[in-house]
Amino acid sequence: MHRRKIDINCDVGEGIGNEAELFPYISSCSIACGGHAGDEAEIRRVLSLANSHGIKMGAHPSYPDQENFGRISMSLTKSELINTIRQQLSLICRIAEEENCTLYHIKPHGALYNDIATDRSLSKSFLEAIKPYDDELVIYTPYGSALVEEAIGLGRRIVFEAFGDRAYNNDLSLVSRKQEGSMIESPEEVLNHMLRMILKREVRSIDHKDISIEAKTFCIHGDTPSALQILTYISKELPKYGIYLDK
Repeated sequence: MHRRKIDINCDVGEGIGNEAELFPYISSCSIACGGHAGDEAEIRRVLSLANSHGIKMGAHPSYPDQENFGRISMSLTKSELINTIRQQLSLICRIAEEENCTLYHIKPHGALYNDIATDRSLSKSFLEAIKPYDDELVIYTPYGSALVEEAIGLGRRIVFEAFGDRAYNNDLSLVSRKQEGSMIESPEEVLNHMLRMILKREVRSIDHKDISIEAKTFCIHGDTPSALQILTYISKELPKYGIYLDK
């Protein structure tokens, strides 16, 4: 059987407090750094815990909107967007250095993630914001993102991300959380969803159409109620298909 290695990531440091349970089953994590959630103490705690589990650590910047958990688009000027991203990255980078942790990636959160994926101008502003930081930091972004061409042109490394616990529209955007069926919480359904993406390189949309997709890292949201059940289940099932965690 052909062996495949994938990365499974979780968004963490968002106030759920379940990181110790999740970390044995994942290979990377994206840590909230003050925009939508998180503060210095929480970042320090999660970085230390992730480091002890030997998983890759990344920054998870967002629109500065804790009230709405960063899930609503904001109309910021270019300078405002750059400033807030740099503030968040400066915070987590400083703490990482103090904790002797090495950051591996950057993954925008929520509405910022989705907006950057479709708006080339916004993607350019994001890339400008992260320019002062280590150019070895990988960027997690969806397949077909407006960010890709711009990032590659600047020599930034990209890893395509897909979501194991979220439903897709026909254009590969995520189904709105306000819409029924947007979340996939059954471990068995998550497994089937991921297997299609990994083995067939396609995703079945909410309209039951099979759409081409590429991904190397797969997100299970840390705040999905069944996140632990999903991760423990797929960790047992994926190896049966020759798929292993790249840890």
